[in-house]
Amino acid sequence: MPDPPNATIAALFDELADLYELDGAVVHRVLAYRNAAKAVREAPVSVAGLHRQRRATELPGIGKTLDEKVGQLLETGSIPAVEKLRAKFPAGLVDLTRLPGLGPKRARALYDQLGIDSLDALRAAAQTHRLRDVRGFGARFEEAVLAAFAAGAGEQEQRPRTLLHKALPVGEGIVEALRATGGEAAGDADGVRVELAGSVRRLADSVKDLDVIAATPDPAALVAAFAALDVVEEGSSRGDVEAPTTPAARTAQARARTHSGMKVDLRVVAPDQFGNLLQHLTGSKAHNVALREAAVRRGLHVSEYGILDDATGETLRCATEKEVYARLGLPWIPPELREDRGEMAPGFAVPNLLTQEDLRGDLHCHTVASDGRNTVEEMARAARDRGLEYLAITDHSATHGFGNHVTAEELERQIERVAAANARVEGITVLAGTEGNILPDGSLDYPDELLARLDWVIASVHTAFAMGEAAMTQRMVAACEHPWVDALGHPTGRRIESRQPYAVDLDALFAAAARTGTMLEINSSADRRDLSDVHARAAFAAGVSILVNSDAHGANTLGTTRWGVATARRAWLGPEQVTNALPWEAFAPLRKRA
Repeated sequence: MPDPPNATIAALFDELADLYELDGAVVHRVLAYRNAAKAVREAPVSVAGLHRQRRATELPGIGKTLDEKVGQLLETGSIPAVEKLRAKFPAGLVDLTRLPGLGPKRARALYDQLGIDSLDALRAAAQTHRLRDVRGFGARFEEAVLAAFAAGAGEQEQRPRTLLHKALPVGEGIVEALRATGGEAAGDADGVRVELAGSVRRLADSVKDLDVIAATPDPAALVAAFAALDVVEEGSSRGDVEAPTTPAARTAQARARTHSGMKVDLRVVAPDQFGNLLQHLTGSKAHNVALREAAVRRGLHVSEYGILDDATGETLRCATEKEVYARLGLPWIPPELREDRGEMAPGFAVPNLLTQEDLRGDLHCHTVASDGRNTVEEMARAARDRGLEYLAITDHSATHGFGNHVTAEELERQIERVAAANARVEGITVLAGTEGNILPDGSLDYPDELLARLDWVIASVHTAFAMGEAAMTQRMVAACEHPWVDALGHPTGRRIESRQPYAVDLDALFAAAARTGTMLEINSSADRRDLSDVHARAAFAAGVSILVNSDAHGANTLGTTRWGVATARRAWLGPEQVTNALPWEAFAPLRKRA
């Protein structure tokens, strides 16, 4: 029996967590299995293989007990604890836990009180208005259930896309490995060229799969090296090498799946066609359509195989992308801009795009005072060592809703800690700040006189996400109008691939932010990137000052600005358009309290 893939083991751990929660197990046990499922799902190598090597406990969240369950699965094909709990609850009960707002505890309550044991039973109960009388649920929950079913909840879902911060390291590892082993395998002085293409090269929010293209004197050897990579799941499809029609063709292709479930397509072409294929597979589809239409107007036809000239009948094969764009009379367009959002317009000039090195300050981070992992001084030293000139300490305020918050009295002490850090840590200015929760009426949860004593206030929505658009817009506009709110954090509240933005009129918000001098953030957390690229570009066009902040919860995560910078680049923003790319002397007067 072949070893189960990581996705199978992770799914069983997830199911076990759901079943334990349905059974009323202590929260620590439930969290242990959820964390283990996440670790297994994201592991770059086979967890079954690690178990056989007695190394599974090297993974974060995998202890002796969970490792034993992996062993049980390998030996018997099942996990006894899963089988025991499956027998205790109806199979459809776990399906209920997948609906938004209905986790295992609430699903168990509906089962105990109404006997609801499947999605069909839940739908019927909602349609007959039996949910509204259940304590802790009510009419609004019933309406939400009906809306979820109307939107297709409970239907077979497609595999979610992979967030960029998880996909890109996998792709970069594959490219690095193929560049090393491919050249050696080819045994040719020309070596091997390998690049990522597709949405991961455009630094999109999330990706469906990975596209890798290569040029090498020996395609078969490169495909064999690809199949042998540790990241490739054992037993997955490897694809077939195509026989070259001529010695110069040297083409091949292969397909694989990683242990984390990502599909990877490898295409190998002759060196003189590398630029054509790289441009074609990088996309986007909309960019390529616009490119082809522009080419046709010049009597040319663009494809992954080359550029056909109608006048001469000749096909130009390009070793580089620059040759492709130059033949079309265009500058080389950075991949992040290839979305048909103006880059094909006449007179387009490539903008100077932001880099991480351009950032001079970070105006959103957390410490041990709330839910961070490092002290003020540790965060300050780490930020300075990254080359930053200023850092705002913005721990969560008193009502952010997730515990580990900072009371008004504690914030008083935080101001003192920041002052002490400023005295001890040379080479950086540390700001005493807060990430204040925007209450439903648009006010903040600290007294104004305390906010006035701070160096910096960034305000965010952390509660009451379900407000209607008019009320939410009024709430956020009121926050912009607050005299001490310098910026809004993660302004739409989205979580990529897991939570939709809350309802807010962004045009009205951008107008209010521009009018009041309130900065808006691109939050760099990998699952936020909020504002999005489209919204950040629109906000800047409306006259809003844009920040790129880390929202770091530890010294080791200050570098998450990589993902915010990617979003800014996709928004066509450069250092001249990002406010915290300014030195401290120029940034400081832009605060409301200046």
